[in-house]
Amino acid sequence: MSHAVAALGAAALTTAGSVWYVPALADLRAGADRPESRRIAAAACVTGWAGAGALAVLLLVAEAWWTPVAAAVAGATVAVALRLHAAARCRREAREMAGHWTRLGHVPAPTGPSHSRNVVATVLGCGLVTAVAVAAWTWQSASGPDGDPHWVTAAAPVAVMGVFLTAAAGYARATRPATTAVGGGTRRPENSRGAAL
Repeated sequence: MSHAVAALGAAALTTAGSVWYVPALADLRAGADRPESRRIAAAACVTGWAGAGALAVLLLVAEAWWTPVAAAVAGATVAVALRLHAAARCRREAREMAGHWTRLGHVPAPTGPSHSRNVVATVLGCGLVTAVAVAAWTWQSASGPDGDPHWVTAAAPVAVMGVFLTAAAGYARATRPATTAVGGGTRRPENSRGAAL
């Protein structure tokens, strides 16, 4: 695969990622109007997608493969570190908020993404990284004269991602909150004060 084709793919991926990084930029511009954890998560999102954009540019100007790959890995590392910091800050903010509500004598309904959603997102992220690694490995092995056919380069990462998608879907289904039937419909689970979650 030539650098130009890879750069085109990275540029298309970066353009499609605007559904994530444009709202993240809006969160960063809002400043103190957003919680600190949300601003850190937005910075992680923008950093990750900036790495993808840098990958597209470096694939066009760099001769060797290691330069754009190193830039992409560096961007992904910084993005993951920021995202983990944002998650820790979000948990701290949730504890502080729960403490404030408790002092007021009220137990609020839990907010934010559930543990199940975080696990599914982690599984999908790991699947994406693994699929990219498998694609790079199969492409490298198919480069030689006696290598695998090029369709293996496309099929192997798709199969890997399919396994991770299946695992994520199975986990999400297994941890879905139970609902109770009321008058022919369903009712959401309630907390200890009877408020729907």
